Amino acid sequence: MQGIHDLGGRHGFGVLEVEKDEPAFHHRWEAAVFAMMFAAGRAGATGNSDRFRHAIERIDPAAYLEDSYYGRWLGGLETLFVEAGVLTREAIDEKAKSLGAPAGGRVASRPQASPDPIVGYDAPGCRRTLPVPPRFAVGEAVQTTVAVRAGHTRLPAYARGRSGRITAQHGGWVFPDTHAHGAGEQPAHLYTVAFEGHDLWGPESEPGVVVHLDLFEPYLLPRKEAP
Repeated sequence: MQGIHDLGGRHGFGVLEVEKDEPAFHHRWEAAVFAMMFAAGRAGATGNSDRFRHAIERIDPAAYLEDSYYGRWLGGLETLFVEAGVLTREAIDEKAKSLGAPAGGRVASRPQASPDPIVGYDAPGCRRTLPVPPRFAVGEAVQTTVAVRAGHTRLPAYARGRSGRITAQHGGWVFPDTHAHGAGEQPAHLYTVAFEGHDLWGPESEPGVVVHLDLFEPYLLPRKEAP
């Protein structure tokens, strides 16, 4: 999915401001949202963390850019609660209105009429033992695919169709691209891949920059097989 959340490498957003000694939460409601996400997951209302990430990715682009970090979390939770039948959009809007929100308030994300099935919370962790060895060795040159599904993925847009080199193997992990949509864990080998800055950003990249990304095997092709 190439949504508004996938901002890596995009121009026009200004300088990234880093807050010195930033607290974990700026407001009490942020801590409440943090706790609510985990409680809802344990209760089976939201499913797994990949499903939650995809709910945030579906936030209306304008709301995504306007909201704070935990504001986006709240929007994702609202969406999943509506899709699970825990709450209705009307109930959320009515509560927001009672707290002083302007008329015409909305759920920040976009609930689906036929949502993906909830397949459970990933409390046991996401590491899995695979019956097949990893396809790629440390030091091997690879190229990322450009064929990415319309839904959730962990391959950012700026790294698609780019050349890199394997620097680490991490074994089998639950594959987010299917897990987020109720299509099973379908675990895959996970690697750390190093990309030279000029291979990602072109000749104007800052000299000496190397970007490391943790990427799943289905995203990767041997360099010689890449189109």
